[in-house]
Amino acid sequence: MEITQDYVLVGFKLLGSLALLMYGMKLMSDTLQKMAGPQLRHVLGAMTTNRFTGMLTGVFVTAAVQSSTATTVMTVSFVNAGLLTLAQAISVIMGANIGTTLTAWIMSAGFSFNITDFVWPAYVAALFLIYKKKHENVGEFIFGVATMILGLGTLRQTGVEMNLGDQPAVLSFFSSFDPTSFTTTILFLLIGGVLTMCVQSSAAVMAITMILCSSGALPIYQGIALVMGENIGTTVTSNLAAMTASTQARRAAFAHMFFNLFGVCWILAVFRPFIDGVCGMVGYDVTMTKESVSHAAFMANAAKLSFVLAAFHTCFNLANTFILIWFIPQIEKVVCFVIKSKTGKEDDETMRLLYIDSGLMRTPELSVLQAQKEVAHFAKRLQRMFNMVPDLLDEKDTDEAVKRFSRIEKYEGISDRMEYEIAHYLEQVSDRHLSDETKGQIRSMMRQVSELESIGDACYNMGRTISRHLTGQEPFTDEQHASLMQMMGLCREALVQMRRVLDEEANRDIEPTMRVETEINELRNRLKAENIVSVNDHRYSYALGTTFIDLVAECEKLGDYVVNVVEARLGIS
Repeated sequence: MEITQDYVLVGFKLLGSLALLMYGMKLMSDTLQKMAGPQLRHVLGAMTTNRFTGMLTGVFVTAAVQSSTATTVMTVSFVNAGLLTLAQAISVIMGANIGTTLTAWIMSAGFSFNITDFVWPAYVAALFLIYKKKHENVGEFIFGVATMILGLGTLRQTGVEMNLGDQPAVLSFFSSFDPTSFTTTILFLLIGGVLTMCVQSSAAVMAITMILCSSGALPIYQGIALVMGENIGTTVTSNLAAMTASTQARRAAFAHMFFNLFGVCWILAVFRPFIDGVCGMVGYDVTMTKESVSHAAFMANAAKLSFVLAAFHTCFNLANTFILIWFIPQIEKVVCFVIKSKTGKEDDETMRLLYIDSGLMRTPELSVLQAQKEVAHFAKRLQRMFNMVPDLLDEKDTDEAVKRFSRIEKYEGISDRMEYEIAHYLEQVSDRHLSDETKGQIRSMMRQVSELESIGDACYNMGRTISRHLTGQEPFTDEQHASLMQMMGLCREALVQMRRVLDEEANRDIEPTMRVETEINELRNRLKAENIVSVNDHRYSYALGTTFIDLVAECEKLGDYVVNVVEARLGIS
């Protein structure tokens, strides 16, 4: 009974220390992204001028945020936004694979000596900083680092307590596999991949592999096979997540898988010589057995295995990148051939978001760019919707007029759904830990989508008024028609100015929008005054005059909504 309790306690310690490790890494990564998210976006956009700078950018960004997933998601966001080509994205993903190897080195250091004694002062310092709002992010980062180190230290101590190297059952299990067999290598590679997909963390599987190897229970060749499987497992996860995402997102995820699969294939061809070379570089004796030397000498040699795993991980990704970086155009052709476009042309008559796709996991700080691009796409749709209104006014054929108004109605429904989808996405992002700057951007975009939806309502109201008017007996006079066309021309100009502000990061000028708004207001006031005179002089009926002024008023409202969108985008309250 006591032995069973001991096993249960050790099992919970193992799981708990893995949980601490994973939580510490997540907290550290999220906090770094919160502190440097906007800067990371600028760095990624500016430093990908060619394949080599793109690769280095991927290395440094991933090493900084300790998350290759975050870098990959950010890169896909840029591809979706049209700021990076797929070829540039592939080079960044290659760099991300190198940058993520820093995690293995941190783990290997944690397995080499007891570093938990250093975490307690760090927790105290972190607590003080967290309660001082000004330095809350720094405190959370230190808390995350300390938790990660505590998890590593506890994991190391649990591994020692388990004494796996002297457990007959464990040794018998691993010795049942022929270490020289290619089948054994493939089997452990698959086990590593499946484990990574199950726990959704390559870091956790790497930690388990280090425990098994450093205890002397798992031979190095099988341990390396597990590490290779982790590399494939983490890409399978991202590909499954990207299945419902945009075409470019699926292509980037597939490029990541292609990169790692290619690496595994050529490594298998030179498996033992490559590993022996890495072992020699670290100073690990692959020929040493437990029977040939003392227990202390064997365990001292086995203790180097965590560094062997980290060194292999780095050497593998460096070599793979060096081979494939010259063939990025060819890789791009392969992934484009395998992942076909969903549609050759955007269907304007359906509600389809281009930049926001719920299937792919998002990094909160880096989701803002995609949302902003979706807002700009929303504005583009509404501009198309407005262009139908003057066409409806000019329509002479009754049947064609009905079809045109039907399209305006359809676009109004699209407008309502797009507002909901974008706002819902922004609400989900706002629930996460965000920097003050990003919170402000989300509030701005919530205001933008609300005002854009009002533009859609104004277009629909104009279309409905014109549609009803066309079924009547009294047409607009030539002067009324010319005035309405002049007013709608100003509205069209206002929408063009609005789209420039939404599309161009460098365009921060509200003056062109305000100039058009002033012209709309002045024309509205003049037309209202002229309409009163015309009705009193019996140039046309009061009912026609009312319809005319209703359209003028809707145009003026549309101009106000445009100003509100521009002010929200520029941060003007």
